[in-house]
Amino acid sequence: MSLRQRIVAATIVMVLATVIVSSLVAYFATESRLGVFVEQIGEDEAARLAQSLSRAHAEAGGWQTADTVLEQAGYAYGQAVQRERSGSGEENHIEILHQDPVRIVIVDAQGSIVLDSFGQLAPGSSGASLDGHREPIPAAASNQPAGHVYVDVNRELLSTESDGFLSTLLTIILIGGLVTVGAAILFAVWLSTRITAPVRALTEATQAVARGDLARLQVSTSDELGRMSDAFNRMSSTLETQRELRRQLVNDVSHELNTPLSVIQLEAAGLRDGLHSSDAASEHIIQEVERLRGLVTDLDWLAETDRGELQLNFETVTLDALLNAELERWQPQAQTRQVRLSLQAVEGLPEIMCDRGRISQALGNLVGNAISSVDPGGSVVLNVRSGADEGVAISVVDDGIGIDPSDLPHIFDRFYRTQQARHRGVQGTGLGLAITRAIVEAHGGSVEAASEGPGQGTTVSLRLPASIAAPVRS
Repeated sequence: MSLRQRIVAATIVMVLATVIVSSLVAYFATESRLGVFVEQIGEDEAARLAQSLSRAHAEAGGWQTADTVLEQAGYAYGQAVQRERSGSGEENHIEILHQDPVRIVIVDAQGSIVLDSFGQLAPGSSGASLDGHREPIPAAASNQPAGHVYVDVNRELLSTESDGFLSTLLTIILIGGLVTVGAAILFAVWLSTRITAPVRALTEATQAVARGDLARLQVSTSDELGRMSDAFNRMSSTLETQRELRRQLVNDVSHELNTPLSVIQLEAAGLRDGLHSSDAASEHIIQEVERLRGLVTDLDWLAETDRGELQLNFETVTLDALLNAELERWQPQAQTRQVRLSLQAVEGLPEIMCDRGRISQALGNLVGNAISSVDPGGSVVLNVRSGADEGVAISVVDDGIGIDPSDLPHIFDRFYRTQQARHRGVQGTGLGLAITRAIVEAHGGSVEAASEGPGQGTTVSLRLPASIAAPVRS
């Protein structure tokens, strides 16, 4: 069963259950209240008639006007008596009497019948076995009651009428329930369509992505379904970016592997044919092997961070010594490319707790990239700032090829290389900055890049938190 069918079926079952339960509750609640209602009718009516009969008895000095009191109270006794006295038929007389659901019987203080609204008991007969609610009729001049009034509700007649009422009520509820079920089906169909349409679209888009196609979902709402579509679109964009990066990786790694392998092959062939000296060929082969080893090391190191196995060996490092060591390490390459490499630092730099080798690797990636991107005659400056709150900030500033604004958000992604670097022929696989970011973040810091655009130079800042920086020891 599809999701849409399950939603419709669940809605119908829920509405039907609600209608059935509501009908049963209404039916039995109304039926139970009818008995209480009948008892209340007898009590209230008996009390009301007792007061009226007490006044009539006091005014007339007897029970002469009792029938008038019943007639004024809405009972058919007076009319029935008049019709009987005017010659109406006995059959009509009995029918009129028995249409009234409430029987009123009045007895005097001695227990003799004064009046029976149904005419079943003759006046003066004994009223010893009467049904219904019994209410004393107060006497005006005596503490003893002048008589009693019995109010007997015809339960059989009321039951018949109540059954009809309950049947009508049940029919109305069922009709309303059917209308509700119909409306619920329409609503369920609309709701299921609204819910399942994005799900179907997501399924089709996911299948398209699995086939290698680019897919996007339309985001028309801001609810959970809209956020689901938006999340898929972001995921699809990320997958497409990663797919493009993998294609670039294949090209870059192929190029990085092909160049040293070609050199090694040529040098080995020259040795075999006696065209190169063994010393020169060995030196070239060793250089290219080191280049290959560096690529493999970078890939292994990234795999290590992905597995969460990166180990940091913290030690106390003097920042001046660390930066001067990097300056000395990269000065030969800078001189070879005729680039000015300098250090601009403030006095009293703190000591920091860090993994010296990892931080040196991170700084080396930044300095090496800066030197490669600067034309002869350009400059690369290491700028250092420190503060009690902001920790330590090390910036590598160059006046080289710069970075296009569209590339800035991606330069720390793995295998990402800017178009400027590709056109310039800068070697590399795009792993250096990704490695730098992983190292700095493992130390609890952050790294960011800024550039005004192509040809405007680049500033890459490495920030380490204040918690790992300590004041200079005297």
